[in-house]
Amino acid sequence: MKIGVVISTNDAETCWNALRFANFSLGQKDEVRIFLMGKGVEYQEVSIEKFNTIGQAEKFLQSGGKIYACGTCIKSRNQESSEMCPISTMKELYEIIKESDKVVTF
Repeated sequence: MKIGVVISTNDAETCWNALRFANFSLGQKDEVRIFLMGKGVEYQEVSIEKFNTIGQAEKFLQSGGKIYACGTCIKSRNQESSEMCPISTMKELYEIIKESDKVVTF
């Protein structure tokens, strides 16, 4: 199954759970793509020991998952593109939604 995960919050626990779900889905042999938008592009900044979003994202990428991030949202926060938060466009979000069997938002 193809799963799209949209994260639009910077709440550490919610981001952590979204990433855990994405990792679990990869473990079920699903294809998973994450799109970060709005406050979701801040998921690395809110990482804490209890809700280690960076660790979950690293595991996700190492397991073959793909992360995309709204370029406008990144630029409006004076952030730069990185492997864990690569600049993407609405075109990628559209394709994730169009091609996914299921889309989950957090």
